Amino acid sequence: MPQPEMIKVWDPLVRLFHWTLVLAFAVAYLTEDDFLDLHVWAGYLVLGLILFRILWGFVGPHYARFSSFVFSFKTITAYLKDTLAFRGKRYLGHNPAGGAMIIMLLVSLLLTGVSGLAIYGIEEKAGPLAPMLGQLGEFWEDIVEEVHEFFANFTLLLVVIHVGGVIFESMVHKESLVKAMINGHKRAESDDKDH
Repeated sequence: MPQPEMIKVWDPLVRLFHWTLVLAFAVAYLTEDDFLDLHVWAGYLVLGLILFRILWGFVGPHYARFSSFVFSFKTITAYLKDTLAFRGKRYLGHNPAGGAMIIMLLVSLLLTGVSGLAIYGIEEKAGPLAPMLGQLGEFWEDIVEEVHEFFANFTLLLVVIHVGGVIFESMVHKESLVKAMINGHKRAESDDKDH
């Protein structure tokens, strides 16, 4: 049986970003208050990765750019309906649901990181926001900590949905999206008009 033609979709920086983010978020989430220094450094790494990915979304290669995977709400909902009916179109890059998930993850991780910096400044009087926030009292400490925990948990929920979507899409289109995020290649044939 002939092997299908493969095409490079995910550039090395997108793949490195993805797997480093997975590791950094896992470390930050699991360490929480028990290993504060490790938690803080993992959080800094997450924020740095998010800032890189936002920049790469404007200047990176085609499939890394936001313009290739940000779709209208109508397109996203139509895609989800078609996919749940097992007739969703295959995309070489991110499909509309995947693109929406990336945006939600980036926003949620950014809010987790910024609120983490804020709580670090308020509670520990440390980090770049300490000069501005170090004088705030327990009232603000409690609020910011709740915000930080909410977005950390919301991010975890998004990750679970994301992994479920990847598994479902991999089964529907009979290709390993995890393998593609490791080696960067996907089957060339597609309904996607911009390959």
